[in-house]
Amino acid sequence: MLCALLSLSAGTTAAEADDRLLHQFASCTGRLSALMEHQWLMGHADADKTQAWRNTMASLLDAIQPQGAGRMVLSLRIEAKMAQASLLQRAVFNDDPADAARAQQQSEVAIATCASLIIT
Repeated sequence: MLCALLSLSAGTTAAEADDRLLHQFASCTGRLSALMEHQWLMGHADADKTQAWRNTMASLLDAIQPQGAGRMVLSLRIEAKMAQASLLQRAVFNDDPADAARAQQQSEVAIATCASLIIT
């Protein structure tokens, strides 16, 4: 809600701000799901922390999801999850070190954006 109020001062309508927030929460839930699964498979120590972040993001998404938007939200989550999983796979299982580094950086930026939405 605070984001929606701040966006109003920048010339964005409340509906546009709410829609943008819904997209952001849905995308972040998908991204964090992909990271969590990747960490489980790779035996990464941060998997539990990522799972907690993902659960928090899913709760935020549930709190703002409008009635009848379930299919659209699920689509956004799946699309973001697949994109994040692709970046993680490129970063880890890549014969091209430069491309692996780019994928790793893109993955980290996407996750950092999502993590910035969560108060820890």
